[in-house]
Amino acid sequence: MDRDYTQPLDVPTLAREALMSPGHFSRSFRAAYGETPYGYLMTRRIERAKALLRRGDLSVTDVCVEVGCTSLGSFSARFSELVGMSPSAYRAQQHDAGAAVPACVAKVRTRPVRNREAPRDPAPLA
Repeated sequence: MDRDYTQPLDVPTLAREALMSPGHFSRSFRAAYGETPYGYLMTRRIERAKALLRRGDLSVTDVCVEVGCTSLGSFSARFSELVGMSPSAYRAQQHDAGAAVPACVAKVRTRPVRNREAPRDPAPLA
């Protein structure tokens, strides 16, 4: 999933690859990762979308397509849910503070947080 996040992935296909039934795959995935396969996939897509939007050279529609989403409305709604602002607002922000941070650190620090009840308290990037 991490490698093929741009592809149209569904539970039956993933389960078949893992030699499991779709129900067993979904339960096992949730037990291992703490979220559904679809939720995990969308988190990876939004994570990549954030990186593309920080670059600033692509439109929100181009980013949506680039990360494998087919509906701009669904992409924007999920992005807003996970990030707390619209993709356009995120793109318009200044992102220079993280420019000197290694990509692996930035990826962890900017990972979308799914559970809004227990927000992370990250240290500042700069």
